[in-house]
Amino acid sequence: MVEHIDSNKLTTDVRYRFEYFSKFINFTSEDISILNTLAPIVLPRVPVIVDGVYRKLFQYNVTKHHFIMTNNQFDGSINTNDDLSLECTQMIYRKDMLSGYLKRLILQREWTDEFLDYLSRVGRMHTSKMGSRSINVEYLHINTTLTYIENLIIEIICSHDNLDQSMKKTSLLALNKAFRIQTDLFLMHFLEPSTDILSTQRTKYKHKKCTCS
Repeated sequence: MVEHIDSNKLTTDVRYRFEYFSKFINFTSEDISILNTLAPIVLPRVPVIVDGVYRKLFQYNVTKHHFIMTNNQFDGSINTNDDLSLECTQMIYRKDMLSGYLKRLILQREWTDEFLDYLSRVGRMHTSKMGSRSINVEYLHINTTLTYIENLIIEIICSHDNLDQSMKKTSLLALNKAFRIQTDLFLMHFLEPSTDILSTQRTKYKHKKCTCS
């Protein structure tokens, strides 16, 4: 029997979207527990991960320039592109934000509504939808950054001597699912369904006879 999914709720209800997505990819409480068990391995390396991420972002003008833009939550002085460094105040602030995010992702024991709202807000704050027109990061850069972060954590897991192959496999699967969910919650704010396209599709196929055998 085909399960009915409300397309409208998928675009407006974070919990509903998460439940559908997690069920589809089989993200369960067991995956969350596995992420928790990675804490002693991953958390000590968070400073290295964060530093590596921002060093990578500083390699390209299209990503570096976002860090000289105003952030509503940062009330310190803003460096210009010429004197922007990884040690300046606004970059230390951003590093702290990313560190807190990674720690919470690994340590969260239950993916409650409050936590899902947090993950959703992380996505939303990188668009202009939270009121700051100066912050609107293209999704391409979001996707590359999340992928880079995930790859750094994968390297840590794969190179750890105290994890057997079975645990490494289940850890990588859990990590991948978690990052796909986060990626989707970014997309929720970057992509908006087009009513014109949906209307066209309905009209196109409304009277078309099914030839399925």
